[in-house]
Amino acid sequence: MTVDRRTFLAAAAATAALPAFAAARAGTAFPKGFLWGAATAGHQVEGNNVNSDVWFLENVKPSVFSEPSGDAVNSFEMWPVDLDLVKSLGLGAYRFSLEWARIEPEPGLFSTVMLDHYKAMIEGCHARGIRPMVTYNHYTAPLWFTRQGGWLSADAPQLFARFCDHATRHLGAGISHAMTLNEPNIMPILRYVLPPFVIDLQRKMLAAAAAKAGMAKFTGANAANPEDIDAITVNMIAGHKAARGAIKAVRSDLPVGFTLSMFDDTAVGAPAKRDAARKELYSAWLEVARDDDFMGVQNYERVQWGPEGRMPPSKGAILNAAGGEVYAPSLANAVRYAYSQTRKPIIVTEHGVNTNDDAIRAALIPASLAELRKAMDEGVPVQGYVHWSLLDNFEWIAGFKSQLGLVAVDRATFARTPKRSAGVYSAIVRRNAL
Repeated sequence: MTVDRRTFLAAAAATAALPAFAAARAGTAFPKGFLWGAATAGHQVEGNNVNSDVWFLENVKPSVFSEPSGDAVNSFEMWPVDLDLVKSLGLGAYRFSLEWARIEPEPGLFSTVMLDHYKAMIEGCHARGIRPMVTYNHYTAPLWFTRQGGWLSADAPQLFARFCDHATRHLGAGISHAMTLNEPNIMPILRYVLPPFVIDLQRKMLAAAAAKAGMAKFTGANAANPEDIDAITVNMIAGHKAARGAIKAVRSDLPVGFTLSMFDDTAVGAPAKRDAARKELYSAWLEVARDDDFMGVQNYERVQWGPEGRMPPSKGAILNAAGGEVYAPSLANAVRYAYSQTRKPIIVTEHGVNTNDDAIRAALIPASLAELRKAMDEGVPVQGYVHWSLLDNFEWIAGFKSQLGLVAVDRATFARTPKRSAGVYSAIVRRNAL
């Protein structure tokens, strides 16, 4: 993909069309060696992840998932095409996940073929000058793990650590950065943000899944009843610590962390509600991150908290497809808060916008990066920025309706077509400057 004068004009036009986004200061440089990347996740792009608990939940009735993932965007076969896209954009990093259900389809049975598949991806990254940033678990688990109780089981932390040990022994030499868990705080966040009818539908789905599986209770890796979330969090924290130890035992110099979903939480008036939300949604995990090598921050929107709780977006705000506020300083503010609590280097492991209007994305990227650079100038050690996502893909309960990709995908042919926002981002990356 080439970036020419037309691309720069498109970026300028996009920013001008959205006055809520302040124009980035042209020429503002990023440090040498700054990581620029894009991200995907296995279940969302690979397709036919039939041994996973999420596949099972997509295909029960009723289901909170609007449609099944099916072939997704066929990245299980087309990963070389996707890596070529990453290279064509000038990116130096690609974040992707291992599918535990493929590698360990039955307890203790590890597939060398599947491990070799991910090894080929890692080698494919290196052949293209791309750093592989690998997430060991991105929201899904093997169905056998869930049948044994999932993250509610006392054995869960060690079962996850065993998987991480096997995966690292086979793959660890080529990995640039390891993330044990993706957004392990997502279920507490969903407890806050999902409307009651969705939580009720999820409860019915889990009951139907339990009946279909012949179990008393079914708790998925990213779908659980609200009353179980606190116990799940305790085991996931233990799982991260055990996994970190397993990875480090194989390769002590491999940077290990996890990623956290974070709003830009803004207090309107007294900060009590804002501070209470931060404590519930992030505090336990921010404490854990203090012992890691880096912290992965994932931010998509600003949330304002007033005396009565969460407030609607500001009048006139740009909104994403789910009605959340798209606010350019949001990422930098989340990064500042994460660093203030952990004092660990930060990598932006996800940032983007759910919208079918690519002009919003094309404007948001430079505006957000300008704000991020300000945070770096203040002393926040941000090591990289990884955009979510490389591709329009399967977005969990929303199915294929949500669009967050730099690249559009024709779901009939799987043809990939870079959007204007991809060119805007690529131009910044190639210059290493705004």
